[in-house]
Amino acid sequence: MFQSLDINFYFLFFLLSFLIAFFLVKFSNKLFSGLLIDKDFSKPQAFHKKAIARLGGFIIILLFGIFILSYFSILNIFLADYLTLAFLFFTLGFLDDLKIKIDPNIRLVFMLLILIFFINFFSIEINRTGLAFLNYWLENNVFQVFFVILCFLFIVNGSNLVDGFNGLLAIHFLVINIIYLLINLDNQNLNLALILSGQIIIVVSFLFFNFPKSQIFLGDSGSYLLGSLLALNTIKTYELNILISPFFFACILFYLFFEVFFSFFRKAIRKKSPLNPDKKHLHMLLFNWLINSKKIKDPNYLTSSLVNFSYIILIIPVVLLKENALFCRYWFFLLIILYLFFYFRLYSFSKK
Repeated sequence: MFQSLDINFYFLFFLLSFLIAFFLVKFSNKLFSGLLIDKDFSKPQAFHKKAIARLGGFIIILLFGIFILSYFSILNIFLADYLTLAFLFFTLGFLDDLKIKIDPNIRLVFMLLILIFFINFFSIEINRTGLAFLNYWLENNVFQVFFVILCFLFIVNGSNLVDGFNGLLAIHFLVINIIYLLINLDNQNLNLALILSGQIIIVVSFLFFNFPKSQIFLGDSGSYLLGSLLALNTIKTYELNILISPFFFACILFYLFFEVFFSFFRKAIRKKSPLNPDKKHLHMLLFNWLINSKKIKDPNYLTSSLVNFSYIILIIPVVLLKENALFCRYWFFLLIILYLFFYFRLYSFSKK
Protein backbone atom coordinates (compact mmCIF):
# COMPACT_ATOMS: atom_id res chain seq x y z
CA MET A 1 0.00 0.00 0.00
CA PHE A 2 2.87 2.36 0.85
CA GLN A 3 4.42 1.75 -2.56
CA SER A 4 1.09 2.22 -4.35
CA LEU A 5 0.72 5.76 -3.06
CA ASP A 6 1.50 8.27 -5.74
CA ILE A 7 4.25 10.75 -5.00
CA ASN A 8 1.57 13.40 -5.41
CA PHE A 9 0.10 12.36 -2.05
CA TYR A 10 3.30 13.27 -0.23
CA PHE A 11 3.73 16.45 -2.19
CA LEU A 12 0.14 17.58 -1.57
CA PHE A 13 0.31 16.73 2.12
CA PHE A 14 3.57 18.63 2.47
CA LEU A 15 2.12 21.62 0.59
CA LEU A 16 -1.00 21.57 2.78
CA SER A 17 1.11 21.26 5.95
CA PHE A 18 3.36 24.13 4.92
CA LEU A 19 0.46 26.42 4.00
CA ILE A 20 -1.42 25.73 7.25
CA ALA A 21 1.75 26.33 9.27
CA PHE A 22 2.48 29.52 7.29
CA PHE A 23 -1.05 30.84 7.87
CA LEU A 24 -1.00 30.10 11.60
CA VAL A 25 2.48 31.61 12.04
CA LYS A 26 1.32 34.72 10.18
CA PHE A 27 -1.43 35.30 12.73
CA SER A 28 0.34 33.78 15.74
CA ASN A 29 0.23 37.01 17.74
CA LYS A 30 -3.57 37.06 17.57
CA LEU A 31 -4.35 33.41 18.18
CA PHE A 32 -5.73 32.43 21.60
CA SER A 33 -5.84 36.12 22.57
CA GLY A 34 -2.06 36.29 22.55
CA LEU A 35 -1.74 33.84 25.45
CA LEU A 36 0.78 31.74 23.54
CA ILE A 37 3.26 34.60 23.24
CA ASP A 38 6.37 33.81 25.29
CA LYS A 39 7.58 37.01 26.94
CA ASP A 40 9.31 35.37 29.88
CA PHE A 41 13.02 35.97 29.28
CA SER A 42 14.07 35.25 32.88
CA LYS A 43 13.29 31.51 33.11
CA PRO A 44 16.32 29.17 33.05
CA GLN A 45 15.45 27.62 29.68
CA ALA A 46 14.85 30.99 27.95
CA PHE A 47 17.47 31.88 25.34
CA HIS A 48 15.35 34.12 23.10
CA LYS A 49 15.43 37.91 23.10
CA LYS A 50 12.04 38.76 21.66
CA ALA A 51 8.47 37.63 22.24
CA ILE A 52 7.66 34.52 20.17
CA ALA A 53 4.51 32.40 20.08
CA ARG A 54 4.69 28.86 21.46
CA LEU A 55 2.50 27.66 18.62
CA GLY A 56 4.44 24.63 17.38
CA GLY A 57 2.50 22.05 19.36
CA PHE A 58 -0.85 23.37 18.11
CA ILE A 59 0.36 23.31 14.49
CA ILE A 60 1.73 19.77 14.78
CA ILE A 61 -1.36 18.29 16.48
CA LEU A 62 -3.60 19.94 13.87
CA LEU A 63 -1.53 18.57 10.98
CA PHE A 64 -1.26 15.17 12.64
CA GLY A 65 -5.06 15.06 12.95
CA ILE A 66 -5.34 15.77 9.21
CA PHE A 67 -2.80 13.04 8.51
CA ILE A 68 -4.72 10.51 10.64
CA LEU A 69 -7.88 11.25 8.64
CA SER A 70 -5.91 10.83 5.40
CA TYR A 71 -4.44 7.55 6.67
CA PHE A 72 -7.93 6.32 7.54
CA SER A 73 -9.25 7.23 4.08
CA ILE A 74 -6.36 5.34 2.41
CA LEU A 75 -6.12 2.19 4.54
CA ASN A 76 -9.41 2.22 6.44
CA ILE A 77 -7.37 1.97 9.66
CA PHE A 78 -8.01 4.46 12.44
CA LEU A 79 -4.87 5.23 14.44
CA ALA A 80 -6.65 5.43 17.78
CA ASP A 81 -3.48 4.77 19.79
CA TYR A 82 -1.49 7.51 18.08
CA LEU A 83 -4.35 10.00 18.26
CA THR A 84 -5.11 9.30 21.93
CA LEU A 85 -1.50 9.54 23.10
CA ALA A 86 -0.73 12.61 20.99
CA PHE A 87 -3.86 14.50 22.04
CA LEU A 88 -3.49 13.78 25.78
CA PHE A 89 0.16 14.83 25.96
CA PHE A 90 -0.46 17.83 23.71
CA THR A 91 -3.29 18.97 26.00
CA LEU A 92 -1.14 18.62 29.12
CA GLY A 93 1.60 20.77 27.60
CA PHE A 94 -0.82 23.22 26.00
CA LEU A 95 -2.17 24.23 29.39
CA ASP A 96 1.31 25.50 30.26
CA ASP A 97 1.64 27.21 26.87
CA LEU A 98 -1.60 29.05 27.69
CA LYS A 99 0.08 30.19 30.93
CA ILE A 100 -2.07 27.92 33.09
CA LYS A 101 0.65 26.97 35.55
CA ILE A 102 0.65 23.43 36.88
CA ASP A 103 2.89 22.37 39.75
CA PRO A 104 5.62 20.02 38.43
CA ASN A 105 4.53 17.30 40.87
CA ILE A 106 0.91 17.58 39.70
CA ARG A 107 2.07 17.49 36.07
CA LEU A 108 3.98 14.28 36.79
CA VAL A 109 0.84 12.76 38.33
CA PHE A 110 -1.14 13.67 35.19
CA MET A 111 1.55 12.02 33.04
CA LEU A 112 1.35 8.86 35.12
CA LEU A 113 -2.45 8.75 34.84
CA ILE A 114 -2.30 9.28 31.06
CA LEU A 115 0.27 6.53 30.64
CA ILE A 116 -1.50 4.03 32.94
CA PHE A 117 -4.70 4.51 30.94
CA PHE A 118 -2.94 4.39 27.57
CA ILE A 119 -0.75 1.36 28.29
CA ASN A 120 -3.62 -0.71 29.68
CA PHE A 121 -6.25 0.34 27.13
CA PHE A 122 -4.01 -0.29 24.11
CA SER A 123 -2.04 -3.20 25.64
CA ILE A 124 1.37 -1.61 25.11
CA GLU A 125 4.17 -4.00 26.11
CA ILE A 126 7.95 -4.38 26.01
CA ASN A 127 8.97 -8.03 26.32
CA ARG A 128 12.66 -8.12 25.41
CA THR A 129 15.43 -5.86 26.64
CA GLY A 130 18.68 -7.70 25.93
CA LEU A 131 19.04 -8.41 29.66
CA ALA A 132 17.87 -11.83 30.86
CA PHE A 133 17.01 -10.77 34.43
CA LEU A 134 14.95 -7.83 33.16
CA ASN A 135 13.10 -10.03 30.66
CA TYR A 136 12.18 -12.31 33.58
CA TRP A 137 10.85 -9.40 35.64
CA LEU A 138 8.79 -8.20 32.67
CA GLU A 139 6.72 -11.37 32.91
CA ASN A 140 5.12 -9.76 35.96
CA ASN A 141 2.23 -7.56 34.77
CA VAL A 142 2.75 -4.87 37.40
CA PHE A 143 6.44 -4.53 36.64
CA GLN A 144 5.65 -4.61 32.90
CA VAL A 145 3.38 -1.56 33.24
CA PHE A 146 5.89 0.19 35.50
CA PHE A 147 8.73 -0.39 33.02
CA VAL A 148 6.76 0.87 30.00
CA ILE A 149 5.68 3.95 31.97
CA LEU A 150 9.30 4.62 32.87
CA CYS A 151 10.36 4.34 29.22
CA PHE A 152 7.69 6.82 28.12
CA LEU A 153 8.55 9.23 30.92
CA PHE A 154 12.23 9.25 30.00
CA ILE A 155 11.53 10.05 26.34
CA VAL A 156 8.73 12.58 26.91
CA ASN A 157 10.58 14.46 29.65
CA GLY A 158 13.87 14.13 27.80
CA SER A 159 12.25 15.79 24.80
CA ASN A 160 11.04 18.60 27.01
CA LEU A 161 14.50 19.05 28.57
CA VAL A 162 16.41 19.31 25.28
CA ASP A 163 13.85 21.64 23.71
CA GLY A 164 15.35 25.07 24.18
CA PHE A 165 17.18 26.06 21.01
CA ASN A 166 15.96 26.54 17.48
CA GLY A 167 15.51 23.17 15.82
CA LEU A 168 17.23 21.12 18.51
CA LEU A 169 14.37 18.76 19.35
CA ALA A 170 12.71 18.92 15.92
CA ILE A 171 15.91 17.93 14.08
CA HIS A 172 16.62 15.22 16.66
CA PHE A 173 13.11 13.87 16.13
CA LEU A 174 13.61 13.90 12.36
CA VAL A 175 16.92 12.03 12.53
CA ILE A 176 15.44 9.26 14.66
CA ASN A 177 12.24 9.03 12.62
CA ILE A 178 14.22 8.79 9.37
CA ILE A 179 16.27 5.92 10.83
CA TYR A 180 13.05 4.14 11.85
CA LEU A 181 11.55 4.83 8.42
CA LEU A 182 14.50 3.22 6.62
CA ILE A 183 14.40 0.21 8.95
CA ASN A 184 10.69 -0.36 8.41
CA LEU A 185 10.92 0.15 4.66
CA ASP A 186 13.75 -2.36 4.51
CA ASN A 187 11.62 -4.91 6.39
CA GLN A 188 8.42 -4.16 4.47
CA ASN A 189 6.55 -2.68 7.45
CA LEU A 190 4.81 -0.34 5.06
CA ASN A 191 1.92 0.85 7.21
CA LEU A 192 4.25 2.04 9.97
CA ALA A 193 6.55 3.54 7.33
CA LEU A 194 3.63 5.63 6.10
CA ILE A 195 2.92 6.86 9.64
CA LEU A 196 6.56 7.82 10.10
CA SER A 197 6.61 9.59 6.72
CA GLY A 198 3.60 11.68 7.74
CA GLN A 199 5.28 12.74 10.97
CA ILE A 200 8.46 13.63 9.09
CA ILE A 201 6.55 15.85 6.65
CA ILE A 202 4.75 17.59 9.53
CA VAL A 203 7.91 18.32 11.51
CA VAL A 204 9.76 19.52 8.39
CA SER A 205 6.89 21.96 7.79
CA PHE A 206 7.24 23.23 11.36
CA LEU A 207 11.02 23.44 11.05
CA PHE A 208 10.76 25.98 8.22
CA PHE A 209 9.50 28.45 10.83
CA ASN A 210 11.77 27.40 13.69
CA PHE A 211 15.24 26.98 12.19
CA PRO A 212 17.67 28.65 11.86
CA LYS A 213 15.75 31.77 12.93
CA SER A 214 12.68 31.10 15.02
CA GLN A 215 9.28 32.58 14.27
CA ILE A 216 7.53 30.07 16.56
CA PHE A 217 8.48 27.74 19.41
CA LEU A 218 7.38 24.16 20.02
CA GLY A 219 6.26 25.00 23.53
CA ASP A 220 5.60 22.34 26.15
CA SER A 221 2.72 21.05 24.04
CA GLY A 222 5.06 20.48 21.10
CA SER A 223 7.86 18.87 23.09
CA TYR A 224 5.46 16.55 24.96
CA LEU A 225 3.74 15.70 21.69
CA LEU A 226 6.95 14.87 19.81
CA GLY A 227 8.31 12.94 22.79
CA SER A 228 5.19 10.80 23.07
CA LEU A 229 5.13 10.11 19.32
CA LEU A 230 8.81 9.20 19.38
CA ALA A 231 8.28 6.78 22.27
CA LEU A 232 5.39 5.06 20.47
CA ASN A 233 7.31 4.98 17.17
CA THR A 234 10.16 3.26 19.00
CA ILE A 235 7.95 0.59 20.57
CA LYS A 236 6.21 -0.17 17.27
CA THR A 237 9.49 -0.35 15.36
CA TYR A 238 10.91 -2.56 18.09
CA GLU A 239 7.88 -4.90 17.90
CA LEU A 240 8.01 -5.27 14.11
CA ASN A 241 11.77 -5.79 13.77
CA ILE A 242 12.66 -8.60 16.16
CA LEU A 243 16.14 -9.20 14.73
CA ILE A 244 17.30 -5.77 15.85
CA SER A 245 19.02 -5.62 19.24
CA PRO A 246 17.01 -3.89 22.00
CA PHE A 247 20.21 -2.04 22.87
CA PHE A 248 20.10 -0.48 19.40
CA PHE A 249 17.02 1.45 20.51
CA ALA A 250 18.76 2.33 23.78
CA CYS A 251 21.61 3.83 21.71
CA ILE A 252 19.23 5.73 19.43
CA LEU A 253 17.44 7.25 22.43
CA PHE A 254 20.47 7.64 24.68
CA TYR A 255 20.61 11.46 24.46
CA LEU A 256 17.00 11.95 25.54
CA PHE A 257 17.19 9.19 28.14
CA PHE A 258 20.46 10.27 29.70
CA GLU A 259 19.51 13.94 29.84
CA VAL A 260 16.71 12.99 32.23
CA PHE A 261 18.66 10.32 34.12
CA PHE A 262 21.78 12.44 34.65
CA SER A 263 19.81 15.61 35.38
CA PHE A 264 17.80 13.82 38.08
CA PHE A 265 20.86 12.69 40.03
CA ARG A 266 22.81 15.89 39.34
CA LYS A 267 20.07 17.98 40.92
CA ALA A 268 19.43 15.51 43.73
CA ILE A 269 23.11 15.63 44.73
CA ARG A 270 22.86 19.41 44.94
CA LYS A 271 19.68 19.03 47.00
CA LYS A 272 17.55 20.67 44.32
CA SER A 273 14.23 19.44 43.02
CA PRO A 274 14.80 17.21 39.96
CA LEU A 275 11.51 18.56 38.56
CA ASN A 276 12.61 22.20 38.45
CA PRO A 277 14.55 23.53 35.41
CA ASP A 278 18.08 24.89 35.53
CA LYS A 279 20.80 26.04 33.12
CA LYS A 280 23.18 23.11 33.55
CA HIS A 281 22.07 20.83 30.72
CA LEU A 282 24.59 19.78 28.07
CA HIS A 283 23.13 21.93 25.27
CA MET A 284 23.05 24.97 27.56
CA LEU A 285 26.68 24.51 28.57
CA LEU A 286 27.62 24.18 24.90
CA PHE A 287 25.71 27.37 24.11
CA ASN A 288 27.59 29.29 26.81
CA TRP A 289 30.93 27.82 25.67
CA LEU A 290 30.27 29.00 22.10
CA ILE A 291 29.48 32.50 23.32
CA ASN A 292 32.56 32.74 25.54
CA SER A 293 35.17 30.99 23.41
CA LYS A 294 34.09 31.63 19.85
CA LYS A 295 32.78 35.15 20.30
CA ILE A 296 29.64 34.26 18.41
CA LYS A 297 26.88 36.76 19.02
CA ASP A 298 23.94 34.35 18.82
CA PRO A 299 24.94 30.67 18.60
CA ASN A 300 21.37 29.44 19.15
CA TYR A 301 20.96 27.44 15.94
CA LEU A 302 24.67 26.56 15.92
CA THR A 303 24.19 24.77 19.25
CA SER A 304 21.36 22.71 17.77
CA SER A 305 23.43 21.91 14.70
CA LEU A 306 26.47 20.79 16.71
CA VAL A 307 24.46 18.61 19.09
CA ASN A 308 22.60 16.85 16.29
CA PHE A 309 25.64 16.54 14.03
CA SER A 310 27.60 14.95 16.89
CA TYR A 311 24.67 12.66 17.60
CA ILE A 312 24.51 11.50 13.97
CA ILE A 313 28.23 10.74 13.89
CA LEU A 314 28.01 8.78 17.15
CA ILE A 315 25.08 6.57 16.11
CA ILE A 316 26.32 5.67 12.62
CA PRO A 317 28.21 2.56 13.88
CA VAL A 318 25.23 1.24 15.81
CA VAL A 319 22.89 1.83 12.85
CA LEU A 320 25.22 -0.22 10.65
CA LEU A 321 25.48 -2.99 13.26
CA LYS A 322 21.98 -2.82 14.70
CA GLU A 323 21.54 -6.62 14.77
CA ASN A 324 24.77 -7.20 16.68
CA ALA A 325 23.53 -7.37 20.28
CA LEU A 326 26.96 -7.37 21.92
CA PHE A 327 28.22 -4.40 19.92
CA CYS A 328 25.04 -2.39 20.58
CA ARG A 329 25.29 -3.09 24.30
CA TYR A 330 28.90 -1.89 24.59
CA TRP A 331 28.26 1.05 22.28
CA PHE A 332 25.44 2.23 24.55
CA PHE A 333 27.78 2.41 27.53
CA LEU A 334 30.43 4.12 25.40
CA LEU A 335 27.86 6.80 24.48
CA ILE A 336 27.18 7.41 28.16
CA ILE A 337 30.92 7.76 28.86
CA LEU A 338 31.31 10.21 25.96
CA TYR A 339 28.35 12.23 27.19
CA LEU A 340 29.86 12.52 30.68
CA PHE A 341 33.27 13.41 29.27
CA PHE A 342 31.95 16.28 27.16
CA TYR A 343 29.55 17.40 29.87
CA PHE A 344 32.25 17.82 32.51
CA ARG A 345 34.62 19.42 30.01
CA LEU A 346 32.01 22.02 29.16
CA TYR A 347 31.09 22.41 32.81
CA SER A 348 34.72 23.10 33.70
CA PHE A 349 34.81 25.83 31.04
CA SER A 350 31.68 27.39 32.49
CA LYS A 351 33.36 27.67 35.91
CA LYS A 352 36.32 29.68 34.57
